[in-house]
Amino acid sequence: MLANYHMHTSYSEDSCFDMEDVVKTSIKRGLDEICFTDHIDLMTGENCTFPYKSYEYDFLKCKEKYSDKITLKIGMEFGMQYTTIPAFEKIFARGNFDFILMSAHIVDNKWLYCGAYQNGKTQEEYNIGYYEEILRLVENFDNFSVLGHLDVIRRYDTQGYFPFEKIKPIVEKILKTVINKGKGIELNTSCYRYGIGDLMPSRDILRLYKSMGGKIITIGTDSHCEAHVDMDLQRGLGELLALGYTEFCTFDKMKPQFHSLEKAVDLFSKSH
Repeated sequence: MLANYHMHTSYSEDSCFDMEDVVKTSIKRGLDEICFTDHIDLMTGENCTFPYKSYEYDFLKCKEKYSDKITLKIGMEFGMQYTTIPAFEKIFARGNFDFILMSAHIVDNKWLYCGAYQNGKTQEEYNIGYYEEILRLVENFDNFSVLGHLDVIRRYDTQGYFPFEKIKPIVEKILKTVINKGKGIELNTSCYRYGIGDLMPSRDILRLYKSMGGKIITIGTDSHCEAHVDMDLQRGLGELLALGYTEFCTFDKMKPQFHSLEKAVDLFSKSH
């Protein structure tokens, strides 16, 4: 089983990759299953304008057309803030999802990617503030499958490395809540192409999650274009094996399905 559970199409503002082209490329690259996780990010009080009916229609069309070649699942990446939980409850209720990535790209109505949230804060303030927002989300929202790129703040931290020991207590609280709720985390292989210098989440977080009994983990490339479809999937699978994980997950109707990591690594090496 080779799967990619973080894939964007032209339904995401930062991608122009047509959904059917994603499917065709995934088949060519030997993937057995993919899940579409297009973005919805909302500011406090903002109305959702995502064209879900069209998204679902295109998905179902592709699912039927390519059913003998690949398994397709429908999901979304919910870019949430604590203040937008009510809006996302409504979005989830309207959909028919297999999988939901919960991420935080915005804190206090300020984007991370451009430094708006970090501006005017010390490195410790914006790091702790980010993880506090994640904790509030996992404590107060249940309709998600896994946490997307848990420590994505590192990607946008212009001040460099921030010691894990300073965030460990709050990360432990996040992971404990995730595990107790029967949710999981993802390994996001975009860490390689962005040159972060570690995995995402970090090896420290992945070791901690495993030591706390965490079992549900998905793997995705955060694909936005053709080159990303299977980029570094094999490396990511190998890293999880090296860290002592034995299984990874796909999802069906919001329920995890477990697969052998060792078999996936072996299959990837044979097919690529």
